[in-house]
Amino acid sequence: MSVIVPDEILTTARMSEAEMRQESAVVLFQRDKLTLAQAGRFAGMHRVAFQHLLASRQIPMHYGVEDFEQDLQTLGDMGRL
Repeated sequence: MSVIVPDEILTTARMSEAEMRQESAVVLFQRDKLTLAQAGRFAGMHRVAFQHLLASRQIPMHYGVEDFEQDLQTLGDMGRL
């Protein structure tokens, strides 16, 4: 599914498309709708950069089992390179 945000909305909000994606990702993360990794991907940011964005807004990071399992998978994939 794709969501189209009209240019008028971006102009009114004084936001770029990237900023709108980041804002949406932050809200979805805060409401526990997306994991940290999912929100970072949705925002188009590396996970660490997304963590810095959250920290700059004093938004606590909830790091759950799914996040941990994704980190383990990533580390495993890196070990095979």
